[in-house]
Amino acid sequence: MYDDIFARLAKSDFRSKFKLKEKEFKYIEEKGLDVIRSHAADFIAKRIAPAYIKNDGKQTPMKGHPVFIAQHATATCCRGCINKWHHFPKGVDLSQSQQEYLVNIIMEWISRQLK
Repeated sequence: MYDDIFARLAKSDFRSKFKLKEKEFKYIEEKGLDVIRSHAADFIAKRIAPAYIKNDGKQTPMKGHPVFIAQHATATCCRGCINKWHHFPKGVDLSQSQQEYLVNIIMEWISRQLK
């Protein structure tokens, strides 16, 4: 379903350098994928979905949570990257379906990392 976007992301040296490490694998194992999905939905809703974000481009840390790493790997880390890679315009709130799409991309990337 997401093969096209993952194929494009794989061609980016920056995006393809992100990988989950032992710490993140353990965190996912402890929390479970349902909790990780809820974290992703929360991060997208609060840090990405609003039309205007004070610190856009800097709101997603590079480490500290598997979702943050996944966001950079999938270009769902800021509105600029989302516009470039996923073609959602900046300056408007993301719809619920757009947010779900982003969460699904994040979770698909995490699932692929777990294999």
